[in-house]
Amino acid sequence: MKVWSDRRFALGLLAAGAIGLVASTTLLVERLRLAGDEAYVPTCSINPVLSCGSIMESWQASLLGFPNPIIGVAAFPVVLATGAALLAGASLARWYWVGLQVGVTAALALVGWLAFHSLYRIGALCPYCMVVWAVVGPLFYYVTMRNLVQGVFGAAVAGSGPARVVREWHAPVLLLAFVGLLTLISVRFWSYWSTLW
Repeated sequence: MKVWSDRRFALGLLAAGAIGLVASTTLLVERLRLAGDEAYVPTCSINPVLSCGSIMESWQASLLGFPNPIIGVAAFPVVLATGAALLAGASLARWYWVGLQVGVTAALALVGWLAFHSLYRIGALCPYCMVVWAVVGPLFYYVTMRNLVQGVFGAAVAGSGPARVVREWHAPVLLLAFVGLLTLISVRFWSYWSTLW
């Protein structure tokens, strides 16, 4: 079964970049409004669990000294540009793919860290942040899969068993990751969800 397509990959990058950019930009606008008016209630503050405001006011929301959404506003255009270049038929250098791999790996680590802190330290969820989480996971997986299949890490790795597993089991692995995250969210906030019945 063929699971690799440069065109499909390029369209995926365009979609992921666009969704991530919109979510990051919206979150940054909300953060700036909150910074300008302490009484402002962000549009993503819906209830005690889905509450951007409490997350935006935490130290974790400015990990590097500036609002975290700025990272997304700067990084997602790179993903968009990569998708557009591939769709136009560009052939990008190995160093570019290594750099993109470093970027999506760092993004996954940051998203994982932020998800942990949202669930177990802050005790709230940000809907726009979760959109970014939902984009970064598959983005990391498919960039990694592309790099393995195309031999970016070496020809020996491209033909190895792990590369084949990553390529052939991509859908179940991603589904399992999403189900795992939804399970963590459900369990962590079950005391609140159960009151909604």
